[in-house]
Amino acid sequence: MSKPPMTLYVAAPRGFCAGVDRAIKIVEMALEKWGAPVYVRHEIVHNRFVVDGLRARGAVFVEELDECPDDRPVIFSAHGVPKAVPAEAARRNMLAVDATCPLVTKVHMEAARHHEAGRQMVMIGHAGHPETEGTMGQLPEGEVLLVETVADVARLEVRDPGRLAFITQTTLSVDDTAEIVAALQARFPAIVGPHKEDICYATTNRQAAVKAIAPRIDALLVIGAPNSSNSKRLVEVGRAAGCGYAQLVQRAGDIDWRALEGVGAVGLTAGASAPEELVNEVIDAFAQRFELTRELVETTVERVEFKVPRLLREPA
Repeated sequence: MSKPPMTLYVAAPRGFCAGVDRAIKIVEMALEKWGAPVYVRHEIVHNRFVVDGLRARGAVFVEELDECPDDRPVIFSAHGVPKAVPAEAARRNMLAVDATCPLVTKVHMEAARHHEAGRQMVMIGHAGHPETEGTMGQLPEGEVLLVETVADVARLEVRDPGRLAFITQTTLSVDDTAEIVAALQARFPAIVGPHKEDICYATTNRQAAVKAIAPRIDALLVIGAPNSSNSKRLVEVGRAAGCGYAQLVQRAGDIDWRALEGVGAVGLTAGASAPEELVNEVIDAFAQRFELTRELVETTVERVEFKVPRLLREPA
């Protein structure tokens, strides 16, 4: 039997961002330099395929620092950690390597600068996400107020409406965040924002690519983990842009093929922590089932690179 036709629109940019690439390299280089085991506080990035691969090479993933021995290296994840974590590692004389994405570190520095200027912070982010917890943990308790929605803004109780600043998680929906920022500025006209928006270039670029392919497709597949904020935002952006069906999958085996029956055009993208290997796996799965036409939809070219810490570049 002949295969049904299918056009697969592959978004670019997609997949690994510079911060994720750097974080993975840090774990790989630490294993090469100090041998296994190397401990990692929290998943280095939100992707089970990546984490399992590093685990097989000797990385041990833990949730808290007290699960780590004093005599082995510990790495802090790309999402960042509260200030108390590196302080405790230093107290225990642990060999610690910070893999926090530099763009997350930028937000931490903004928060500290506003705190020093006497401003209370409002953070736009998702409760319980490691990046949000890490950023809020840069300042004393009560100095950072979290909002997730426009409705949260209306309920905010602040110390001084004239001395406020806002920051955001780096992996949010650009459009949703703009609405929350507008609500903050309407209620607190004196609120100070970042000099350059906190949502990272990779999140912005991947959402723009989804918007570009949305008018051409009947369904959207996003490769990413269920606990990956930027991946879940891509699904939401696709739906908001008119995709009647949008699904988050970790890899090809998760695709609901019945939902794609009768569909002639599908968009494909990947969250910032999903490797290209999984993108190719999904493309191969489509090629097995359909007479496939593949089109690349490239909205920008990313050339950002971040250096790994000097500690890893120095001889052992």
